[in-house]
Amino acid sequence: METRQRRARDCGRESRQVQDQGEEQGSVANQNQGPRGDGGNQVATTINRMTDLLARLVDQQGQVPGNQQRDPEVGEDRALDRFQKFAPPKFLGGPEPEIAENWFEQMEDIFAALHYTEERQVTFAVFQLEGVARSWWNVVRAKWHREQTPHTWLNFTREFNEKFLSPLIQEKREDEFIKLRQGASSIAEYETQFTRLSKFAPELVFSEQKRIRRFVQGLNVEIQKDLAAAQIDTFKDSLEKAQRVEQARFQVRTFQAKKRGASSSTPGRGDQNLPPPKFGRGAGGA
Repeated sequence: METRQRRARDCGRESRQVQDQGEEQGSVANQNQGPRGDGGNQVATTINRMTDLLARLVDQQGQVPGNQQRDPEVGEDRALDRFQKFAPPKFLGGPEPEIAENWFEQMEDIFAALHYTEERQVTFAVFQLEGVARSWWNVVRAKWHREQTPHTWLNFTREFNEKFLSPLIQEKREDEFIKLRQGASSIAEYETQFTRLSKFAPELVFSEQKRIRRFVQGLNVEIQKDLAAAQIDTFKDSLEKAQRVEQARFQVRTFQAKKRGASSSTPGRGDQNLPPPKFGRGAGGA
């Protein structure tokens, strides 16, 4: 009897152990199935977090150079370095108008290559002044500050010419500019003279449109006719289109001369005795 009771208790105990093990295994299985079912969501979440992190890193890396570019002192230093690489000459002032003209023209050539703002052109130009010229500028700067005069290249040109070029020379150069025509010169040669003399008559080329009009009016009549229907928005456009017309006309003359079996320099053939056009941007086409 006792033996049967003991066996019954042992069987019950084994049954409960099996049941407990089954429940534990089921719990573990459920835990393992849970992540598998949500695996897609977890991967998407991880990718989004990594994307956000990379975006923040890119923003942080891009902020440093961006701030440096917006720093006016850094930009000014770099602009000055570029300017000084052209080895700009110093100007001491003095009574020799030729020296003043030469210095001024060199400044204009440098600024044409750098494309600086007018205010920066004035700043860097006066950086090259020494002696009498520097003393003159100190007076002009004080006057501009008092009268709130804009630091434009046009205003600087007027002050410079008034101080270092005699009225007689200024009037002479202004007359030369007003009477300037292309004539037998190439367009590149004409443009060089146009740019050089225009600073003595700034009122006549005050705006871009006035400069274009004055330039076109000085071209030979046949080139003006070909440009009449052209769309010209900038001075650079007027120069480039005029040179294309010049080249096309030269090619036509050359073809006609070959067709007649004569050279393009045959006397009495009008503009056919002109030399081939010289191409380039001239002094002010950059």
